[in-house]
Parts: sequence; structure tokens; C-alpha cells
Amino acid sequence: MSSNIRVPKICQHCGNEFIAKTTVTQFCGDLCAKRAYKKRQREKKVQEIPSVASQKSQHNQQKLQDKDFLSISETCELLGASRMTLYRQIKSGTINAAKIGRRTIIKRTEIEKLFQA
Repeated sequence: MSSNIRVPKICQHCGNEFIAKTTVTQFCGDLCAKRAYKKRQREKKVQEIPSVASQKSQHNQQKLQDKDFLSISETCELLGASRMTLYRQIKSGTINAAKIGRRTIIKRTEIEKLFQA
């Protein structure tokens, strides 16, 4: 049983007008349907890949996990706190830090002590 429906439509891929024989047709032909499918698959793969910023932060977190001594900026990144907050904690004695020349370093165990009750 066939239908004699003729519906003028616009292709969702190329934008050309065409006559559809069904009400659900979206593309003017097989080539546009295939190209649209490939485009959807490509966009799906791109969505699955994490952004460069998150990849960098994950990489930095892994590098920080291996170090025994951290600089102020690395400690800030690890804790998610500002430099001033960290300096205040050092000044109050909550965190013990050592100075090597102009550089301030913090032992990883000092940071872990903060979170032990």
C-alpha cells in the first residue's frame, strides 16, 4: 500500500528544497543523510573528549601527588586556596613551612595533617 503524499520540505543538511514522500523525511537524499550522520558521530566523539583545561589540571594533580615538597603555588593549586590564605596559615603556625633562600616550601605531610582530626 503506497501513499501519494507529496510534502515540500527543506533538507536539514544542505538547505535545499525537495519534495518528500513521507512526513518524517529530513534530508533530500541518501548523500545528505550520510553526511549528517557522520557529522553527528563526529560531534558525539568531540563531546566525549575532556577539554584541554581539564586534561591539564588532571595532569598537574598527578604530578603534585608524587612530590614530597611543594611550593606555595603548588600548595595553593592542591588546596584550592589563595596565596594570602596560605601565607596567613603559615604565619599563624597552622602550616609549617621552610625557606630555602627566597623560596618557601611546604612538606606534603604538613598539608595532610590539616585534614586529620
